[in-house]
Amino acid sequence: MNRRTLLADATTSAQDVMDPTAPYRSSARAQLHALRCRQITARSLLDQTLAHLAEVNPGLNAVVTLDLPGARAAADAADHHLATTGTTLGPLHGLPITLKDALETKGLRTTCGSPELTDHVPSRDADVVALLRAAGAVIIGKTNVPAMCQDIQTSNPVFGRTKNPFDETRTAGGSSGGPAAAVAAGLTALEVGSDLAGSLRLPAAYCGVYALRTSRGAAPIVPTRGHIPRPPGWLTSSDMLALGPIARTAADLDVLLDVIAAPAPADAAAWRIDLPAPKFTSLRQYRIGLWADDDHCRVDSATRGLLDRVTRLVRTAGATIDDNTRPVDLATSDHLFQRLMYATAAASADDKAFAADCEAADALPDDDPNALYLTSRTMRHRDWARADEDRQKLRNQWADYFTEHDILITPATPTAAVDDQTSVPPPQRHITVDGERRSFYDQTTWINLAGPVGLPSIVLPAGSTNTGLPLALQIIGPYLSDRALIAAAQQLAHILPTPASPRSFIA
Repeated sequence: MNRRTLLADATTSAQDVMDPTAPYRSSARAQLHALRCRQITARSLLDQTLAHLAEVNPGLNAVVTLDLPGARAAADAADHHLATTGTTLGPLHGLPITLKDALETKGLRTTCGSPELTDHVPSRDADVVALLRAAGAVIIGKTNVPAMCQDIQTSNPVFGRTKNPFDETRTAGGSSGGPAAAVAAGLTALEVGSDLAGSLRLPAAYCGVYALRTSRGAAPIVPTRGHIPRPPGWLTSSDMLALGPIARTAADLDVLLDVIAAPAPADAAAWRIDLPAPKFTSLRQYRIGLWADDDHCRVDSATRGLLDRVTRLVRTAGATIDDNTRPVDLATSDHLFQRLMYATAAASADDKAFAADCEAADALPDDDPNALYLTSRTMRHRDWARADEDRQKLRNQWADYFTEHDILITPATPTAAVDDQTSVPPPQRHITVDGERRSFYDQTTWINLAGPVGLPSIVLPAGSTNTGLPLALQIIGPYLSDRALIAAAQQLAHILPTPASPRSFIA
């Protein structure tokens, strides 16, 4: 157990007190505190969590693979270790958790929702899974994703659709829709999601939970080897992919970040990750930028109303507010992100398919609707190097911005959770924003601000629509300010509208 965990235990808050009648509803911190103090055994906590899962999951389809023998053996081993040694296995001692089905898990089927991987049972854990096991976590099973994580809603031919826990007609988001829905419904206190094009934070926004996209520079602060896609066995991942925690409280993000922010095993002999501690203890100390709307991606009236309310609340709390802030041009950033995303996604395409893409790209006029996708996917290395130079310049713009601002608050999404469109052909999918038909992919425009430049970004729940769907905000901070961003989210949570909870969690 590290020094930060010991300090957290010494100053327990209301969030750290476990609900004895339904412990799985409590925060991860509360469950861990109860486990360490022997108020509950790991086996009892697991059994109660599994009973809740058996009741709720059939109607939600968030958890798609279970490892009951492995989970029970791990819980019993945790109890035996604590009873015989008086010490814990690690900072996640005995905590039952689920894992996104994109993370390879030794001995447990890992499909990434792809029929081609239906029978894939890895012989090695993804690096982040190994960190969770070493910390004492009890792995229950795997949570649902779209096939190969390539959609922003969650459905696949292997396991079907995950429903939004607030309204089954709405999407849970993707690709971490199963993880976010599982956390929201109390099937797990913590999850690790992955985020290339908002795949971690979009589902968190739609399911009313917290999620942190962690900082990423030349290397990620959370190791990504063993994440699908890329295909099983690959050692590399996209240069914009980041893994991060999903939780029901901001403090729980920090619990998991403590465990998973670590060098890749090959670097562990010489490198360590020591993220800076938060500098501020009160909102009045912050210089806050607030970007409430933009012509490039207009938000709906409910989201704009939330941002206006947040502006008033934060100003009343004494923070310095800049509500005319524009750190970068949203359209330019969005265009660059798409080019880099399409380019990196081509890495694992088979030779025949890639050759066909190259031929199609060469034949397209520049004004063809598919030109951006195909020309980016097949760009020459020189063109990629130029795009990467543009990315570095964009990073410098952000760095300059954060010399005068501590955090930036933006919308997370243009609307609350949209209708699930699994059965709609992709070219016909769209969203509606205050009656206006918009691109399906506008859902991720705001959260993709952080992606190309590797900045940490938190999505946090804040109130709900008049129909009960969760609303959310995004906070972006400077590179490597992950802990400071979590602290800011905790401080904001004290003044924001009360987050919504699904019936499956509170019933």
